[in-house]
Amino acid sequence: MAWCESRNTWDVDTGNGYYGGLQFALGSWQWMGGEGSPSDATREEQIYRANLLWQAQGWNGWPGCKAYFGWSRWQTSQ
Repeated sequence: MAWCESRNTWDVDTGNGYYGGLQFALGSWQWMGGEGSPSDATREEQIYRANLLWQAQGWNGWPGCKAYFGWSRWQTSQ
């Protein structure tokens, strides 16, 4: 997922309103309990919060990559 979202650049702030290796919107990050900016968080914390977000809404948090990989809500092995 991080490759698709940011080419594994965990500290990225692209200026498009999405941050970190998994390209969180600040609202989603905060909803999952994150503080500050995702781009300032560790890789491990970003992955942890992304797992929480995935449990809440499946791949819908990453619509571009969901379409790119053709994933359904419950596919986890890819």
